[in-house]
Amino acid sequence: MHIIPVIDLLDGRVVRAVRGQRDQYRPIVSGLHPGSDPVALARAMLAYCASRTLYIADLDALTGRAAQLEALQALRLALPETELWLDAGFANAAQATAALAALRGTGARVVPVFGSESLSEPPAAAGSAPPFDTWPGAALSLDRRHGMPLGNAAWWQASAAWPAQLIVMALDRVGAFEGPDLATLAAIRAQAGTGRRLVGAGGIRDGADLAAAAHAGASAWLVASAIHDLRIPPAGQAGQSS
Repeated sequence: MHIIPVIDLLDGRVVRAVRGQRDQYRPIVSGLHPGSDPVALARAMLAYCASRTLYIADLDALTGRAAQLEALQALRLALPETELWLDAGFANAAQATAALAALRGTGARVVPVFGSESLSEPPAAAGSAPPFDTWPGAALSLDRRHGMPLGNAAWWQASAAWPAQLIVMALDRVGAFEGPDLATLAAIRAQAGTGRRLVGAGGIRDGADLAAAAHAGASAWLVASAIHDLRIPPAGQAGQSS
């Protein structure tokens, strides 16, 4: 199981995400590193997981404010060997293009994540190509809370339009330590077929959860709280692989 560490950025600092209730997020308290500096925490998390991929949720952009370009550029320049997955509330391909253009230059590769809660158009609107077709490796995040799809529910059924990388996001389980939503993951695995990589998000408590998620069809999992609280072992120990 490949663990992808997550940092949630709010006002330029890392916060602890709990159940997707973004108005209640507070600065992170981490067992890996003191403080809430994005670059320092990202380095600590990547080293702990031996990961070369970092997921960044720009909460300012996700809540309708300006993207945190200064913090994002600092991460990109500080982590040149890391692939950065960026969820910044992209409503369409044009927004993602503008955001990535603002981050151009030397540094890490940035890959956009399109969340179903943010996309402004349903699948195949007006016969157009899905917005993620522009970027190799871009991901579609199928977002839900309390079992209900967020955004246009048609994205959950439009498997023909899905990209090669899918995130199955249970927002109500993020930071809640209630275990992963394995039933939904397995259902999407069956719908997606064998040619797509599934990445889960939300609920991980320990190494046993990661093993169960792998058995249910996940290739990777987005993790934050369980890393900060040292609930999962560092890379190289039982229950984790890079």
